[in-house]
Amino acid sequence: MSDRKILVTSALPYANGPIHLGHLVEYIQTDIWVRFQKQRGNLCYFVCADDTHGTPIMLRADREGISPEQLIAQVGKEHLADFTEFGVAFDNYHSTHSDENKAYSTLIYERLRDAGHISSRTITQAFDPIKNMFLSDRFIKGECPKCGALDQYGDSCEACGATYSPTELKNAVSAISGAKPVAKDSVHYFFDLANFTDMLRDWTCAGHLQPEVRNKLAEWLEGGLQQWDISRDAPYFGFEIPDAPGKYFYVWLDAPIGYMASFKNLCDKKGLDFNEFWSKNSDAELYHFIGKDIIYFHALFWPAMLSGAHFRTPSAIFAHGFLTVNGEKMSKSRGTFITARTYLEHLNPEYLRYYFAAKLSAGVDDIDLNFDDFSQRVNSDLVGKVVNIASRCSGFISKRFANTLSEHCSEPALFDQFVDAHSQIAEYYETREFGKAMREIMALADLANQYIDHKKPWLIAKEEGKDQELHEVCSMGINLFRLLAVYLQPVLPVLSGNAESFLNIPVQVWPIKAQPLLNHVINDFKPLMTRVEADKIEMIVAASKENLVKTVATPQAKNFEPIADTIEFDDFAKLDLRIGKIIKAEHVDGADKLLQLTVDIGDETRNIFAGIKSAYQPEALEGKLTLVIANLAPRKMRFGLSEGMVLAAGPGGKDIWVLSPDEGALPGMRVK
Repeated sequence: MSDRKILVTSALPYANGPIHLGHLVEYIQTDIWVRFQKQRGNLCYFVCADDTHGTPIMLRADREGISPEQLIAQVGKEHLADFTEFGVAFDNYHSTHSDENKAYSTLIYERLRDAGHISSRTITQAFDPIKNMFLSDRFIKGECPKCGALDQYGDSCEACGATYSPTELKNAVSAISGAKPVAKDSVHYFFDLANFTDMLRDWTCAGHLQPEVRNKLAEWLEGGLQQWDISRDAPYFGFEIPDAPGKYFYVWLDAPIGYMASFKNLCDKKGLDFNEFWSKNSDAELYHFIGKDIIYFHALFWPAMLSGAHFRTPSAIFAHGFLTVNGEKMSKSRGTFITARTYLEHLNPEYLRYYFAAKLSAGVDDIDLNFDDFSQRVNSDLVGKVVNIASRCSGFISKRFANTLSEHCSEPALFDQFVDAHSQIAEYYETREFGKAMREIMALADLANQYIDHKKPWLIAKEEGKDQELHEVCSMGINLFRLLAVYLQPVLPVLSGNAESFLNIPVQVWPIKAQPLLNHVINDFKPLMTRVEADKIEMIVAASKENLVKTVATPQAKNFEPIADTIEFDDFAKLDLRIGKIIKAEHVDGADKLLQLTVDIGDETRNIFAGIKSAYQPEALEGKLTLVIANLAPRKMRFGLSEGMVLAAGPGGKDIWVLSPDEGALPGMRVK
């Protein structure tokens, strides 16, 4: 047993809807890492919980005619059932609506308050006069004050990307009742995050974060930390603030405390020491796996809250990217997702575990579930390479040798090569480079298949006097398969468990000193995994078709719009497409995605704002040629007037390319 003591969490799924494949990227990633730690003999606990508080829960329960408690109990059972079928093995799965969470939320709040980190002041908010409740930005809709787009939320416009306050919306209405909101004052409570600026600056630079996350946090810290509103007014489903009747903790305050609460619940069940993992002087490791969209809460608010309340801070926070399906954005708010349950009705969950593992790295890049690639990879790697080894060799062992392996290892050097690979594969698992680990394991599978192809046991079996050679070759194949199964155990626990039953061995630990199975009786082989069937994928797509929306925005965009209706050629002919030369490019203060370009289009220069900051440093663009829509109506943005559009292509993020035409093209030339 190792001396390492590890506590691992995944972000808490919100109890307002089903688990979908986008969620599963995180939970499968975390589960693989935890299973690896346990396989290595480390003491490792994996806890999670349903995130159950907030206005959306309250409103959904009201619509369904049940209490919030009934709703979250029902959703919690559905969530856990989905996770369990996908092999996500929590040591404890709890709820934020629990006695433990209420106790720790109260304790942390009171410690922060008593240390002078909580303040209050009166703010003015939109109020629904029919529902008698204050409205957050997401529950106010109206016309964008910048471009006039209809049905926009109270904080930003999906059409033009502008940000604003809800009071700026035109013809604003409550998204709940349809009533016109009125302004109303209320006392709110705030966590003074800026008090922890120095602490957070040190903590974020101390190796707890991925480099790209650390850099983003440095920008936020440089810009100055604001007070965090931690209260909401009744009616609200949550915990009432101890010294403020009618005021409730904002859901994001008690949600991460749910990690502590779930672990405390486990401690009470198992007789564990809570303080051993959460006290300020704890020597245990604490890791949070989260999506990149909630970094702000986990890497700023959460460590500050813990530090201010005299608890330990996380050892590391591991953020991951988003999932697209066949290049299509998954959006819970728009319903464009494939649910876990829909997948489970048609396909083996271990297919998806392997595919995600093959795509995941230690970074925060988005990953795409491409069903053609998915089928090819599962069929080729798992069925065609790994399972095929056992299938090819077991028949001879059964028919010719009474299911008993040879007394001799015919290729000790090859076996040792497979065992020696444990160090590199372990390093990849430990550092969450799962894609690299899968490639390493499949390279071993290729070696095993090459060995069998070279020896050709099917030909040896036809020759007189070659029984011993046949026995040793097939036994060697089975022993190599056994090592592949143990290396894949964190990713494919069911397949590995079935392999152990076939091999007639106990659960395998990490094979640091593995020895071959000699003169060992195995069981009859049963198919361990079948090929992905195309019609099953078609059924999943058909069942989710009404939710799948083609997209034209980048993966980093807040929301994705469906591809527009087709246009006539005459409409296209109206576009004045010209070659443009980028004379100057510079950052735009206050804009995360925009660069300001000065573009020479031949007879004049234009000022154009382009959303390509994620892919280019300004200096890299200067002097480049690109395509410009020259007759696009100027659009006034809060940063200035944009006088055209630069055309770019790519999936988003760093992969956005301005389209440089052939050499010899001159600024102002029209594109026909």
